[in-house]
Amino acid sequence: MPNLATWLAFVATALVLLLIPGPAVLYIVSQSVEHGRRAGLMATLGVHCGTLIHITAAALGLSAILVSSSIAFGAVRLIGAAYLIYLGVRTLADRSARAQAPAPRETRLGLIFRQGILVNVTNPKTALFFFAFLPQFVNRNGAPIPEQIVVLGLTFAVLGLITDGTWAVAAGSAAGWVKGRSTVRSLQRWVTGCIFIGLGVATALVGSEKR
Repeated sequence: MPNLATWLAFVATALVLLLIPGPAVLYIVSQSVEHGRRAGLMATLGVHCGTLIHITAAALGLSAILVSSSIAFGAVRLIGAAYLIYLGVRTLADRSARAQAPAPRETRLGLIFRQGILVNVTNPKTALFFFAFLPQFVNRNGAPIPEQIVVLGLTFAVLGLITDGTWAVAAGSAAGWVKGRSTVRSLQRWVTGCIFIGLGVATALVGSEKR
């Protein structure tokens, strides 16, 4: 267990990072605006189930292998980039789908949850966070390192649930207003789609200059 001062410093720094919107936040907000708060909260749960996978990988040392291997890191980077671009293209092309019968709520929420996991698992920035940032708060002379990583990782996940859940609720509250205005919905669709594609392209280029 990290000492209290180290843990509080980690909490403060993690909050700053979590409050900067990234692919996960954008995914959560887009689902909240499109399907409501329940969908946004389900997306949040999915994203942070993805975080739990990163925590497990970091505790087992897999994050170090991922980042030290250019092939492994490149594969994850490109998978994540391709998925973000796919989400962007699908969002832009989704205009006609609105007129179709909606999918059953349980099926839709399950899909949103699974997509949230994939968005975060394939996000190389999250892997870099657990490899390059989190270890700075690990005391090599303290408790077993895997135990400290798990404690810090779970702290990050809980903070993420709170901050991302806030994004989901706020965006979901605005969903009714957005849906009642076709111009705003169209603009939201184009902005969201273009940002997803832009994030995908940026993700594909992360670290490419180091090759």
